Amino acid sequence: MAAPPARARADYDFLIKLLLIGDSGVGKSCLLLRFSDGSFTTSFITTIGIDFKIRTIELDGKRIKLQIWDTAGQERFRTITTAYYRGAMGILLVYDVTDESSFNNIRNWIRNIEQHASDNVNKILVGNKADMDESKRAVPTSKGQALADEYGIKFFETSAKTNLNVEQVFFSIARDIKQRLAETDSKSEHLKEITLEIVCDLQQLKHGERSLISENT
Repeated sequence: MAAPPARARADYDFLIKLLLIGDSGVGKSCLLLRFSDGSFTTSFITTIGIDFKIRTIELDGKRIKLQIWDTAGQERFRTITTAYYRGAMGILLVYDVTDESSFNNIRNWIRNIEQHASDNVNKILVGNKADMDESKRAVPTSKGQALADEYGIKFFETSAKTNLNVEQVFFSIARDIKQRLAETDSKSEHLKEITLEIVCDLQQLKHGERSLISENT
């Protein structure tokens, strides 16, 4: 009987799941489309529920498969989208620099993350539509940076239209997550080594006790 074919080796070193969240209309889908497909459209089509794209990147000599989930910003989809928080390893909080209310709502989105996501999830703040004329800007760069500093997270201003900082945002959060995963793996391996040493010590102790008993009988 022929042996079953060997399981194909995964074509990536790390699988990272990212989530894009923020108010409706801030450009989450445009950022995703620009990063995954290298394209941009001015047509605004509301995301219904949730959508995702995949892109594999090279990072520090490792192949990273990014699975990026794009969530709907409307309240009516909130129960659907929050279900995806738990599996996310990184979350991009997106606001529109020309829409102050979308910026003010970032605190609400962070509260959602605290309620539904893992405690160690990586976060990054993104001020999108930075290509817009300064006269239309409602949120200064300094205000975005101050909010990011408050929560201890990185901050980028982006433009899906001109491709400003789009690659940098995704690569930055992917690198931070990869480092966290590598450190977790290292700690896990170290713990295994310590456990093995303890087991060996216990076995030697038991062997010594047996030898002592044998000598005394």
